Amino acid sequence: MRIEETGLPGVFLIQPAVFADDRGFFLESFNEKQFADHGLPTHFRQDNHSRSTKGVLRGLHHQQRRPQGKLLTVISGLIFDVVVDIRRTSPTFARWQGVTLSGEDPRYVWVPPGFAHGFCVLSDVADVVYKSTELYSADDEAGIMWNDPAIGIKWPIERPRLSAKDQRHPALSANPSDSRALVT
Repeated sequence: MRIEETGLPGVFLIQPAVFADDRGFFLESFNEKQFADHGLPTHFRQDNHSRSTKGVLRGLHHQQRRPQGKLLTVISGLIFDVVVDIRRTSPTFARWQGVTLSGEDPRYVWVPPGFAHGFCVLSDVADVVYKSTELYSADDEAGIMWNDPAIGIKWPIERPRLSAKDQRHPALSANPSDSRALVT
């Protein structure tokens, strides 16, 4: 397993060793010791699975008082995955990192607490699975508009399909400033 830093401190790209032959493949998706050696969490509280169709954009999501860290991968399909630093006191506040993830080339992204997350689907269908360090809480969820010009994400699609909730997310500047996720 290779764990590499990205352009945002605390956000990691994880490349598991894949052992493939004519029967298929095997990979180790989580190794407590290797994660601990890199300062990554070894305790997760919830697993999630999302299936989306081409052109769907989910995000940018975060929780305010109980921020979640997420260990995310694609098990089938292709997505463009985005992480945004929303910690107001961070030197990388409002910076984003994007990476293409595919079920054909297993890689994982670690999204630490204090970051917003979203993705858009580039294949006909994509299955995304992720572990969270904190339980989902509907009364704590928040979001940032996917095309906030202050962030300037270069999404690879022009007219995404958004949920009604994702269409109403405010700009980063309008997100609450008393949130632990935004000030850590």
